[in-house]
Formats: sequence, structure tokens, C-alpha cells
Amino acid sequence: MSFLAVLRFLTIIPAPGHAEHGLSRPTRVAVSDGAPVPMDNSLLQVGRSIAFFPVVGLIIGIVLVLLYYALHLILPPPVVSAVILAALAITTGAHHLDGLMDTCDGMVAGRTREERLAIMSDTRVGAFGITGAGIILLLKYAAISSSLTPAMLVTFPVISRWALTAAILLFPPAKTSGAGYAVKSGADWRGYILATLAAMAVSVLLNGLVMGTTLMACVLALVYLAGLIFKRLYGGLSGDCYGALVEIGEVAAILLFIILGRFMPSLQDYNLLQIILPG
Repeated sequence: MSFLAVLRFLTIIPAPGHAEHGLSRPTRVAVSDGAPVPMDNSLLQVGRSIAFFPVVGLIIGIVLVLLYYALHLILPPPVVSAVILAALAITTGAHHLDGLMDTCDGMVAGRTREERLAIMSDTRVGAFGITGAGIILLLKYAAISSSLTPAMLVTFPVISRWALTAAILLFPPAKTSGAGYAVKSGADWRGYILATLAAMAVSVLLNGLVMGTTLMACVLALVYLAGLIFKRLYGGLSGDCYGALVEIGEVAAILLFIILGRFMPSLQDYNLLQIILPG
């Protein structure tokens, strides 16, 4: 397993080694004149290292929390939320948003499975993709503004990337090429178990046992439901679908954080981050 491979894959944070493609980026995996081209070993390594997906989510969350503490005393919450949202997109290289846009274009504009996959492979972005990205960004901004807390900022990147590891293992690849196929080929259940332990440790420590596990279960269910829809439309999941699932998981985690905190406040047993860094 390689933590650095996952860090390079899911973010633009500089790390030693060969730079992998993002979730929705093309790879050398393809079929030319009937002969398969060798699979990108760096992406296989990412698949073998899915245990580190929530760890990278934790690093992203720490970046967001540092921004929060640096800005919340001098800027109003809406501006802080906008900066945090921009930082999230920049830190991830907007790869997940790119995958979401391609997925939205394919699922709406295509009539057959082949047409949808072809549309997803097109580098141009259509109206449906722009609309989907706009809706997701508006939801994120409104939700973050409504519940701008350190615990939430750390929790949602961790849980969303953990939920993706389950989708990678549970659903077949949509095609035998691309980053999604390479990552899927290297992934195994041992990595998922380790990812689950890491995500649960963060979620429970920051939100309490009941709240933390409830958040994880609900986000996993919603990501799985979205995966079922993608599987029906595309025959499986591609790298673009993986990026879309990260975005869906992030929005789901933030909204559930608000809903559970508002209607079931007793679920929040404690908040370790607020104890360590009050404010």
C-alpha cells in the first residue's frame, strides 16, 4: 500500500513519486487493434491503497479547519464558507467536480449505454454537466454556511471518501479502460476494512458513537443508491462516476450533519475537536 500514491491521486498536494491521474482522468489502459495496452501500475497501486482514502480526507478536512480558524474571526460566515468551498475544489484539483459534470452529461444526454459512455469521454462539458455542478456547489455552500463547525469540516471529507471505497468494491467497472478500471482492479476488501476503521475512528471521536456511526451508515446508503443508478445507466462505474460519488457523498454528509444535529441533538455525545480547539 502507498499513502503517497493516494495523496497524489485524490489531491494536488505535492508528494514524491510519479503523479497519478485524478479520478476522472484518462489513463494508458485501453485496447488498440484488439491488443490490450498494459495497465498503469501507479493506478493499480492506488487501488491497492484504498485504506488511505479516508486518511487523505482527514488531511483535506484539517486544511479546511485551519482556514476556518484563520478566517472566522475576521470575516462573516458566508465569506468563510465560500473560501472553504473554493479551497476544497482547489485542493482536489476539481477532479471530482469534473467527474460529476461528465456523469451528468452522460446520464441525461445519452439514450443508450454506449452513447452515455461516449459522452462521458468527451472533453467538452454540456449544459447538464454545468447544471449538475452548479446545483452541487450551491447545496454545499448553503449547507456549509448553515453548519460551519470544525467537526463538520473534518468529518465530511473523511466519510465521503470512505463511502467511495465501498462503491469501488461493490460495483463492476463500466468499461475495461480508464482510471476507474485500473483502481477497481487493484482494490480489495482488506483495504476497505482498514478504511472503515480509520473513518469510524475520526467520525466517532468528533461526533460521538451514535452520531458518528449514523452519519457513516446514512452516507454509505445514499452513495450506494447513487451507485445503483449509475450501474443501471452505464453498466458499472467509471472514474467519472467515482468523482461524482465523492461529490454526492460530501453533500450527503454535510446535510445529514445538519439534520441529525438539529432534530436529534442527543446523538451528539461530545465533540473532541471543539474540546481541543474551542471556538
